[in-house]
Amino acid sequence: MLLGFPMYTFYMHLDLRKSGFSLIEVVIGTAIFLIVALATYGAFTSLMQLANGSQSRTLAVELADEQFEIIRNLPYTSVGLSNGIPQGVLPQTQTLTRGGVAFTVGLTVRNINLSTSSVQASDKLVEVNVTCPACQDFQPIVLTGQVSPANLQSAGLGGALSIQVNDAFGRPVPGATVKVQSLATSSVQNTDITDNNGVLQIIGVPPGANVYRIIVTKSGYSTNRTYPIGGSGNPNPSKPDSTVLNQQVTNISFAIDRLSSLTISSVSPVCAAVGSVHFSMVGTKTIGTGVFKFPSTNIVTNSSSGLWASSTMEWDTYSITPTDTVYDVAGINPLSPFALNPNNVQNVQLVVLPKSGNSLLVTVENSANGLPIAGATVELQKAGYDQTQITGQGYMSQNDWSGGGGQDLYSNPAQYWAGFGVDTATSTGNIVLAQAFGHYTTNATATLESSTFDTGTSSNFYTFNWTPASQPPLAGAGSVKFQFASSPSSTPATWTYVGPDGTPNSYFSVPGSPVNVVNNGNEFARYMAYLNTNTATVTPMISNVSFAYTSGCIPPGQVIFQGLPAGTYTLTVLKSGFTTYSASVTVGSGWQQQTIQL
Repeated sequence: MLLGFPMYTFYMHLDLRKSGFSLIEVVIGTAIFLIVALATYGAFTSLMQLANGSQSRTLAVELADEQFEIIRNLPYTSVGLSNGIPQGVLPQTQTLTRGGVAFTVGLTVRNINLSTSSVQASDKLVEVNVTCPACQDFQPIVLTGQVSPANLQSAGLGGALSIQVNDAFGRPVPGATVKVQSLATSSVQNTDITDNNGVLQIIGVPPGANVYRIIVTKSGYSTNRTYPIGGSGNPNPSKPDSTVLNQQVTNISFAIDRLSSLTISSVSPVCAAVGSVHFSMVGTKTIGTGVFKFPSTNIVTNSSSGLWASSTMEWDTYSITPTDTVYDVAGINPLSPFALNPNNVQNVQLVVLPKSGNSLLVTVENSANGLPIAGATVELQKAGYDQTQITGQGYMSQNDWSGGGGQDLYSNPAQYWAGFGVDTATSTGNIVLAQAFGHYTTNATATLESSTFDTGTSSNFYTFNWTPASQPPLAGAGSVKFQFASSPSSTPATWTYVGPDGTPNSYFSVPGSPVNVVNNGNEFARYMAYLNTNTATVTPMISNVSFAYTSGCIPPGQVIFQGLPAGTYTLTVLKSGFTTYSASVTVGSGWQQQTIQL
């Protein structure tokens, strides 16, 4: 019998000719035997594992108690770590074997009850931690106790470090790991954790000037540390390696907090992903004179998804600057610089356009709160140039129809969907009436229906515009007019064209008229142009059509001017309820930005 299990001896003699057992019965009998045997073996091994685990735990408890007894019998001055603070004769980590099982024994020794008026300690806290790396499902055995001297003890020829660890909001961080390493000798080092008040006090530290490297960490948190004076790349650190003076307390504080996730996407104004966009990003925190903790880093978004992401970002305020040679940044949402808070998920969107000469990005902010101001009119002008845009609004426009009809979705800027009675080829880049026998047909309406424009997301539409604003008088009043249609789908059963009042009975006859709100909330849009003349020798003409909209991919409070000749411009910003801004701005080469506060 083994562990209470009876042993059985099985005898089997089969004579298939006499017993009458079939082959199937033999197979079934064998299967039943195997099931019983395996169940018995499983129960046996489980009991063995429980027995072994219980034995290992018992040995570990005895080992921890043994180490405590050894420490209690040492002279008080010897209770310390051979390579730590306070210094003594005990190894910080050792491997000991008991009962054929190898255990790892870790020791922590700490002077406690620091008096800030004088560097004194009345007790030492000792923690014994026993682990078994080779044992399955083994929980560490931890014993903690205090060792006290007969009388009040002084740190002698040493000082003390009082280390305070707070989070981004000044609250204490308990359980932060603090590593203190002497640069004067590798034999003096200390690794411990902060208490519930975020404080770690280390007493009995040998004195030295700027010789103690302190690194503060915690899982899932940022890292903070000291740096050597005169070190490479950071010769004048803001937090130099610490100094400890004899019989004095050195107070030093650190700030760490939970890491955050940051995703930066590069998209077009219609929310399409644009990959391989280069930019730089820099934080505001410094670790020394002119040395940033998160320095200006060249970053490129993914070539297919247009994304860059990091889940280990420290809280800070970051600024983004475009460095791409193919694209201009037409907007940043949220505005740059942007704040990244601890334990947060932040998405930043770069709206990009193909480069077109020199460009100026204008950002309009509320001076009271720093928020972007949408709907502000921004005018940039100088001799021979005058352009006006509205912050927070995107524009879709078409100025060429010479490619002909038949294009459903707007992709080729020189094509449209369908036309009747119009000529888009004779006058390049313009729409005019078609001629019949050398004359224009009078009192008949020609039409041109655009391709479908995709704004990228659900959008609101604002104004409808075209040029030229005036037509030949002989063509008659209302010789050019438009209607506008929108839809949540790119392929609706029908496009319902409406005018400024939101019904099919009205028409846009004045450029810049507002688009009715019945069109809001849709992603796709088309326009219908109507032309007619009262004079057979005169035709109206359309050279440009555009409409303004807002969507999730149009950054608020920003506009970009591209294709600018270098020179000095007058920049004027207007917004109802705010003071008007007007000043000169010099445009040089490449991309630049100007921030205006109203």
